[in-house]
Amino acid sequence: MLEHTAEAKKFYKSRAWQKCRATYIQSVFGLCERCSEPGKIVHHKKYINAQNVNDPYITLNHDNLELLCQDCHNKEHFEKYSPLREGFKFDDKGNLVEV
Repeated sequence: MLEHTAEAKKFYKSRAWQKCRATYIQSVFGLCERCSEPGKIVHHKKYINAQNVNDPYITLNHDNLELLCQDCHNKEHFEKYSPLREGFKFDDKGNLVEV
């Protein structure tokens, strides 16, 4: 995964990424592709890194993108560090609830 380096910030602020992101969100009707909740983050299936950040076949290719809600994106990147097990989450009040 490309950390938030100057190179990453430059890519994510680029006109090419903004246009690609917008057209991708529209193509999947703005819904998370894993749970059908409203999507928030356009995720790269093949993570971008310092070696491929300038490769449009990785960074700007709709086949490498997936629209995710915040929860699904967090599961993708942070589940291995999560104190929660599958099937549980915290609600808006901070209570542990079964999904």
